[in-house]
Amino acid sequence: MGTTSENTDKVFLHGLVFYGYHGVSAAEKARGQRFIVDITMECDARAAGASDNLEDAVDYVPVYAIAKEALEGESKDLIESVAEQIATRIFAETSVSVVSIGIKKPEVAIKGSILSYAGIQIYRQRQG
Repeated sequence: MGTTSENTDKVFLHGLVFYGYHGVSAAEKARGQRFIVDITMECDARAAGASDNLEDAVDYVPVYAIAKEALEGESKDLIESVAEQIATRIFAETSVSVVSIGIKKPEVAIKGSILSYAGIQIYRQRQG
């Protein structure tokens, strides 16, 4: 598949909130913090639209569970690693061709700073 376009079918879960213990500093790992996750998956939704059958669609309930497990599970230093873990599992467990994952840290501690959040956005295409 080439680059994404506005005409591509998408399934998304946005604004998922989890509490996890990811970060480089010992304080982040000890106290934890909220993470806000956005997942957008590209797929061909025509079969699901025609059949009205969940078996022809991307079921977002397991995708939610993948994100929850990654964010609330084993502590990672980098949210890049968490996002990559989510993308890898989504490709393993669904038929989506492209996934975009955003993770925001709204309580990020940067001395002397005022900001809404820090975060990462990754975009991955299925290989092969």
